[in-house]
Order: sequence, then C-alpha cells, then structure tokens
Amino acid sequence: MQTSRVGQETAKAVKQFSHVDFIPQRQTRSFAASFKAFAAHDASAGEADLLNVKSENVNDDSSSLSSAGFDIEDVPFKISPSRKRKRWVDTPSSTTVSSISSTRITPHKANLKAESSDDKTPKKVKRKPARRVVDPAGQVEIHPPSNWEEVYDAVKEMRKKVLAPVDTMGCETLAEQHLSPRDKRFQTLIALMLSSQTKDTTNAIAMRRLQTELPHPGLTLENILAIDPVRLNELIYVVGFHNNKTRYIKATAIILRDSFNSDIPDSIEGLMSLPGVGPKMAYLCLSAAWGRTEGIGVDVHVHRITNLWRWHRTKGPEETRGMLEAWLPREKWHEINHLLVGFGQTVCLPVGRKCGECVLSARGLCPSAVVERKVIGKRVRKEHVIEQREDGITIDKNEEVVFKGEEVAIKEEDVTAE
Repeated sequence: MQTSRVGQETAKAVKQFSHVDFIPQRQTRSFAASFKAFAAHDASAGEADLLNVKSENVNDDSSSLSSAGFDIEDVPFKISPSRKRKRWVDTPSSTTVSSISSTRITPHKANLKAESSDDKTPKKVKRKPARRVVDPAGQVEIHPPSNWEEVYDAVKEMRKKVLAPVDTMGCETLAEQHLSPRDKRFQTLIALMLSSQTKDTTNAIAMRRLQTELPHPGLTLENILAIDPVRLNELIYVVGFHNNKTRYIKATAIILRDSFNSDIPDSIEGLMSLPGVGPKMAYLCLSAAWGRTEGIGVDVHVHRITNLWRWHRTKGPEETRGMLEAWLPREKWHEINHLLVGFGQTVCLPVGRKCGECVLSARGLCPSAVVERKVIGKRVRKEHVIEQREDGITIDKNEEVVFKGEEVAIKEEDVTAE
C-alpha cells in the first residue's frame, strides 16, 4: 500500500537525520504537524524527498505509520529559535550556580543570633530546683535550689522600697491593740477566715465594720455569739463567699465557747478542726496569735512565685509547703509568706507581671522573666516651615524634629509554672 511505503520511507529518513540515537518505547498516533516542523527545520540532504510527501497520504491511515515501530512525535530534534518554548535542548551535565544575590530584607535566624551576641542584656541563669539526694546510708536529703539566697535577699531589698497592701492591711495588723490578748487572738482568727478569696483592702473594710458597728467593745466572741446571722452577713457582705463565711464564723464561735474555753486553739490540729480553716490559715494564725511558727503558711502568691523561680514544680500549696519546709531555714518560715505576698501584690502580679521593673529580671536571676526593656534609637526628621509674622514678613526655614525612642516590651519567652 502507498501509506505503508510512505511510513517506511519516513522511518528511514528519521533514522538517518536524527541527532540522538534513541528509539522511544512509547508508540502513539502520528502527528502530521510534527513531521512538517521536522521537515521544515532540518537542513540535511534528504530534505527535498521528505517535503514531497503529501499530507493527505500521511493522514490516510495513521495506524500504518505506527506500525513502523515508532512515532514522529517521539523523535527528538532541534527547532530554530522562535517564540515557542524550547524543547530537547542539549544542556551541559554540570550544575549551573546562580549568581543573583538575594534581596531578602528580613535577616536569617543565624544572623540574628550573631548580632544579639553583643547585647548587654544579662543571660538567664539556668536554675536547679530543690532535689532529693540519697546518701550512702540511705538517708534522703533535700538540696536547696541554686542561688536561692541571692534571690531571697534581692526580693527583701525590693520590698523595702515599695509599700504593699499586706504591710498595712494584712491579717496580722488588723487586730485592735487596746483589747485583751484573748480578744486580739480572736480578731486575728476572724481576719484570716475572711481573707480567703478576698483582697487585703476589702478584708480590712469588713474587719473595720465588725470592729465599729458591733456593740461595745466591738469584735469579740460574745458579740459574735449574740449577733443575728443576717446582720453578720450584712457586715461582711463585701468579702468573697460571705454567705459561707457567715455560717463558718457562727459555728466557730460556738465551738470555741464549748470546746476551747472561749479562746482560739493553740495547736495546728485544733485550729484545723474549726470550720473554714485550712492548713495555711492554721499556720499563719498560730504564728501571729500565739507567736509559734511550726510551719509555712503557703497561699497562692507563695505557691505561684516559687514555681516561677523554679525552686520546685508543685501542683498545689500543700505540696509547695512540704518542699519549702524540707530545705528553707526555719528562721525564714514566718517571714516568707509576708515577703512573697507583698512581692506578688506590687511586682510579680498574677496578671501583668512587671518584669521590666524587677531586679531579678535585670540580673538574670528569674528564669520566668517574660519581657525586657529596650529603647529605640532617636530619629531626626527635617521639616520645611514657612511662618507668616504679624509685620507681614514671611520666614522660610528648615527645622529638625527629634523623635525620642520609646520603651518597648519585647517578649522573650512564655513560661508558665506547672
């Protein structure tokens, strides 16, 4: 057949003029336009014979062309430069490296670290928490946290400069001094019972109302026994959970009268037997009312701050108390609550800690410091100013406006105590 003869001649021509000794394995239908493009751009000797082939003969039976063993679309060939994308261009085997420089504006992280090496900001001290060590004899010994004395002394110096609410309105200061020792101890106990979930300023208001609005001589065990619960609830309405505290105070007064000779207990067990009194209140009351320190009163401030310092990793105040009592010197058991409560009220606040004003953060002693203070350099801008004076003279001058840098809080890391 004619088409069969044309296919055979085409196969021979392609094999002769192909630049690559390559026979594709894939076979598809023939494409007349590809053949024409190959014939038009090839400058070999057999070009004239290939151009004489009629396109209608090629399209007559495309399956016959495929029977030659390959397809014209699969033949690699060079095309002269044109607007179309170049294909099958021979490229060198070596890899070409681009010489175009990067236009990246933001520096890489590696450069940031290199630049920040000259920063004078003190590095945070890697703190070792209190740890249990077993000696060869099998005895367990608690080693204190590293640098705890430096941290403790720095906080004491800061507390001397700033007056905290606990200094003037703490539970130890609210008892009236002109009363008998028994009545003063009772007022200390009531102040501690009211202080739960209540700020010192609010607690002081409630205590003052009890001291002034109850019958003479004021807040005593006898007056609490005689007062109506509704009236008592009105007097302490400002404190948190005042309904529960009204019941606790009335029940405590009856227990003190019947079981403790109208005085407060002088032991931790006796104090914790009263309704609404927990370990923290018991240890603080025993220390403030009776002058005996048998444990550390740990509230939310002491628990939160000591965990921020990485002195330990505890989940509750009672676990914190056990860890502190294991290594903290006994002479500091009474003052640590007052010290850290005031520090938590003025500097290390529960929300919005003032790490930029804290000495521990400046010295790198606090591993949980969240901000550092940096001053942005000043900028100078020239302005063209035209002034019209009253005498009709126009003044044209250039002024320099200086913008001073503002103190900006830059976040370093978010560490929360577990």
